[in-house]
Amino acid sequence: MTDRIGFIGVGAMGGGMAHCLLEAGFALTVFDINPAAAAALTEAGARLASGARAVGDAAEIVFACLPSPAVSRDVAAEVATGRTVRLYVECSTIGTAAMAAVEQQLKPANIGLLDAPISGGPQAARAAALSTALSGAGADIDRALPAIRSFAPHIFVIGERPGEAQIAKLVNNLMSSAGKVVAFEGMAMAIAAGLDPSRVNDFINVSTGRNMATMDAFPSRLLQLFRSRGKKSIGTKDTELFIEEAERLRVPVWTAPGILALHEEGAAYGIEPDAKLSLARYVAALERLAAKGE
Repeated sequence: MTDRIGFIGVGAMGGGMAHCLLEAGFALTVFDINPAAAAALTEAGARLASGARAVGDAAEIVFACLPSPAVSRDVAAEVATGRTVRLYVECSTIGTAAMAAVEQQLKPANIGLLDAPISGGPQAARAAALSTALSGAGADIDRALPAIRSFAPHIFVIGERPGEAQIAKLVNNLMSSAGKVVAFEGMAMAIAAGLDPSRVNDFINVSTGRNMATMDAFPSRLLQLFRSRGKKSIGTKDTELFIEEAERLRVPVWTAPGILALHEEGAAYGIEPDAKLSLARYVAALERLAAKGE
């Protein structure tokens, strides 16, 4: 029998993943605190639940894709009271401490936990092209794989304990952020020297300096590093989590604190560029603010 699937958190990432589950033929129940986020899914055939517990009442396997460790803990506590759920799949990036808390909330109800953070971005989520790191019991991985394959063709089993996949994801995210920071710093110099950043980027992308920031829709994705408006960005959250894990494991870090400082500087500026704002204009805006001492 095919498990009924639940999905909590159907925003930019979760929404695309949930659409893939529907298109693969899974019976799907969804919930999001933003009703508009779930509307397209219910129109496509998903059942709308009234809350996280209701998803746990309706589905044997519940996926969660949520914005912060605190939200993940709260949602897991609600799902744990569901009558039907037997396996909880945490797709968020929340770190090992929050994952351990989620596991403790599920354990009394005998609900399995699969640590399954995803990577690739919203476009890859909708195109069924994500990657995921998995850690958890072998039986739980086997049970969830048919559903996971609907949105993630690149699947890597990291270990047997929830939390291990979190470490792998945080390592990935730090490397991604480092690439963005370096690409921004280099392009700012190119612009200051009067060079055409598009031509410089084309040169870099066939040379040794290329990375995801230069190759993947640069500069629009790069500008997201600074997106804030007072809400903690995903980049800030994930870099903080990496530093927290490094301190726990007593691993020396050199680059991560600088990346975090740059995230925080962007948040302090409060600039939220749209995807069409050119890098040259964005750098100019930062230079004007810096010149004013803001």
